[in-house]
Amino acid sequence: MMLRRFAPLVVSTLWMIDVLAIPASAQNTAPVQSAKEEESKALLACAQMVVDQLSVLKIPAGREKRFQGKLSDATDLCRGGYKATEFRGTPWVDWSNYWGTGDLSSLPKGFISSKLPATRGVAGALVDLELQRVSLIKFNLFDNSGTYEAYVRGQSGVGGPAIKVWPQMRLQPTNPVYKEVGGDGTQVCKGDLIRWRTVTGICNDILNPAMGSSGMLFARNVEFEASFPELGLNDLARNRHGNRLSLLRPDPQVISRELFTRIQSSPEKCMAGYGLPGSSKDASCDYKKAPFFNVLAAYWIQFMTHDWFSHLEEGHNQPEYMKVGCETKLVNNVVQPLSPEDIERLNCRPDDLIDKGYVADDSAPGTFSAGGRTHLERAPKTMRNTNTAWWDASQLYGYDDTSRLRVKRDPSDRAKLLLIPVENQNGTGYLPVFEPNDPINPEWAGQEAAAFPDNWTVGLSFLHNLFAREHNSFVAEFRRVAAEKPDADCGLRDPSQPEKVIRYRDVSPDQLFEIARLVVAAEIAKIHTIEWTPQLLYNEPLNLGMNGNWNGLLGANGGLLSKALSNVVTQNFGKSKDVDKASAWYSVFASGPGIFGLGSKVHGYDISDPKFTNGGVNHFGSPFNFPEEFVSVYRLHPLVPDLLEYRELNGDPNKIVERIPVVDTFQGKATSFTHSMGLANWALTLGRQRLGLLTLRNSPLFLQNLKMGRLESKTQQIDVVALDIIRDRERGVPRFNEFRRQYGLRQLTSFDDFMDPATAPGSSERLEQEDVVRTMREVYGQHVCDATKVITDAQVNDDGTPINDCLGHPNGTLVDNIEDVDTAVGYLAEYRRPHGFAISETQFVVFILNASRRLFSDRFFTSCFRPEFYTTLGVAWVNHNGPGPEMIEKGKPNGHVQPVSPMKRVLLRNIPALAPELENVVNAFDPWARDRGEYYSVGWKPRPGAESDESFKEQ
Repeated sequence: MMLRRFAPLVVSTLWMIDVLAIPASAQNTAPVQSAKEEESKALLACAQMVVDQLSVLKIPAGREKRFQGKLSDATDLCRGGYKATEFRGTPWVDWSNYWGTGDLSSLPKGFISSKLPATRGVAGALVDLELQRVSLIKFNLFDNSGTYEAYVRGQSGVGGPAIKVWPQMRLQPTNPVYKEVGGDGTQVCKGDLIRWRTVTGICNDILNPAMGSSGMLFARNVEFEASFPELGLNDLARNRHGNRLSLLRPDPQVISRELFTRIQSSPEKCMAGYGLPGSSKDASCDYKKAPFFNVLAAYWIQFMTHDWFSHLEEGHNQPEYMKVGCETKLVNNVVQPLSPEDIERLNCRPDDLIDKGYVADDSAPGTFSAGGRTHLERAPKTMRNTNTAWWDASQLYGYDDTSRLRVKRDPSDRAKLLLIPVENQNGTGYLPVFEPNDPINPEWAGQEAAAFPDNWTVGLSFLHNLFAREHNSFVAEFRRVAAEKPDADCGLRDPSQPEKVIRYRDVSPDQLFEIARLVVAAEIAKIHTIEWTPQLLYNEPLNLGMNGNWNGLLGANGGLLSKALSNVVTQNFGKSKDVDKASAWYSVFASGPGIFGLGSKVHGYDISDPKFTNGGVNHFGSPFNFPEEFVSVYRLHPLVPDLLEYRELNGDPNKIVERIPVVDTFQGKATSFTHSMGLANWALTLGRQRLGLLTLRNSPLFLQNLKMGRLESKTQQIDVVALDIIRDRERGVPRFNEFRRQYGLRQLTSFDDFMDPATAPGSSERLEQEDVVRTMREVYGQHVCDATKVITDAQVNDDGTPINDCLGHPNGTLVDNIEDVDTAVGYLAEYRRPHGFAISETQFVVFILNASRRLFSDRFFTSCFRPEFYTTLGVAWVNHNGPGPEMIEKGKPNGHVQPVSPMKRVLLRNIPALAPELENVVNAFDPWARDRGEYYSVGWKPRPGAESDESFKEQ
């Protein structure tokens, strides 16, 4: 009642703010009548929004009523005008339609001011995103290692989300440092175990030594009961899928060929992705291109995932083989064998085989009761992450004892990585090639030495060489400073002697190597957070959000972000700043100083005291490891083109010299390409070319026909696209609709919901989407629905009733098997996306949770980001993106004063010949010849000097 009483005052205040925010000359300009009417209605709606938001901002006790990204008419009208209300009936989130969240067209036209409506829109989007993040932290943490019951019940009087130490995260007696951390007693890491990132990832959390280390179990972001739907272990799964699923049903090769294949206008010029002889420029493989993301970005994410997770053991799965489909199809919703004609038409292979994935534990999980229901203690099957879960550059430095043996250090200076000169190539050298006595698989022979050598390509070769040079660049700068002032305090400290000053001259080569690893890992994390991700998600809310995650709210736009996030905080946790009171409050509180460095800005810091060294981390009551669902949404193969448009920096950068098949750059063949052509040319090649859109019918043809000599099959080929689907099924990833419900997104009720309602009827885009929907209906089928069958407990209908098999359709009608759609198929079929999103909103919501957690949980990014660990030079290097003071980009890209980005500086520092090419580049992952426009343009037009670039001939 009080708020309603003051609603007119709210409207008056907002109106005055709008008017006073613009020059008087602009105030005297009469807006067009329709715009003025929209503006007036939007301002009136803002008053009602205040009332509506009271309930929305509250995080509910149960997951079934959580925020789903959908708001009231008043809220949408206030934040985005008529456009925001137009698509409220769709399953997709509302914030992407707010003012200011797109390009220039998202700014209101004819209004008294376009600034404040855009501010309302962007601030509203940030509130929605924070609501999602807090809800995800509360409802989507499921650890497989035996801690889940304590998370639900609490332990020793401490609520589950506040638990900080778990017995399951102790080192086992077989670990070489078992006694060193405390053995059978209380385990606490100390000494050299806490100074650096350990090879296996132990002792990142000083009180939970095993957490995040290699060999730990993958976690889940979905309820255990919702995983492994093919097993049909509960009534909800059986009701949801009607016994229609198995590892090979629907057939994964049929799905690959019908829904993923790139359609070619000139198949003879593509040759199934293998191109023409001699890397002929005349080769051509059609693919749908993303205008605002380059191929360097595609290889970047492969470089990242090699650091984060792996289900393989030294590049291999189990020795037992299994079929991968090309066997069945649906005909009138009945499963039938493929005919020889079907197989020929699809070009699939029934004789393909692949090795089965490793399973850590497939015994029946235990149960416990709490909150009036029975819970599984873990998922029906578990798998191990053979990599470290930390963002620790393990692909460069190793993740276990074997991989560390593949890391080559310079024998003349142990602080450096070994780089060797290559004939006819300038610069600081290249990584050496594996030697016969190195611990490698036969298929890795001839590759450059790397800790994680599997799935090696020329793009990975480029990035490994680049960051090996960066490691050595830091070492060289440290040596230069040490020569200038050898007796000065370098900032480093020894936990065993915390009071002793360590001078520059005192730092040993082995210590400097580990310091350089800390710096390089932090640089990589920073590049991914504030450069790669904001280009992947190219709009203002995500630019502010990702920079806020890293740098905090203290920058030029910090006030806007801070106010937006405080709305969520005060409604749920009050104004307390005690981060121990609520883990969800911590999520928002950490956005003040930024997650990076949180807990490090304290006086009296003692490097030997876990209260300080471990004080900045928060795991939200559940041990940190990557969930299987996180692995699933990183299936990004459509990003990769079939052919690389090779260019030469010293010639005409606008000219494509060759079209090199990506498949020809695999494994040892990458070495000759890298060494003969040079890093500068490869940087130009990868930086200029657009990558592929993440959408259906856009997967690389060579991946569907990949030749693998190690396979024990008649074909010795594999369809990697089909294999992606199989691996998700093997690992128990829920199918698409339940996946969305588990993450707090709206469900779809038919295949038609995938289509973008904004596309014009009869347009080529609409016709293509309609054809895909028809094909999905053929591949996945339909069934007669039964309204008595409840299919989920993750959400309820708007009226509070359980969601049933009919999904709102009349009982007994023929409905789409939308529940059976594989998650990877579903998120690629999302044609409606926020502006500038290279990924779908389903993939994005997984990132919201896990991108923050991997920073929150890592003490080297929070309480240990200090000179005591990184040295004074190391801290400055990470903060300033290199040596010396921070460099500022010219102009105001997208309206912001912006430092020269970290990846751009890494490229300039280690490949100085790129300076002219990078002069006009703002983000290294934006195609280097593209004109970025005024405000988050995703248009494809050349920047000055690139008008003759051949890639602009094809739009």
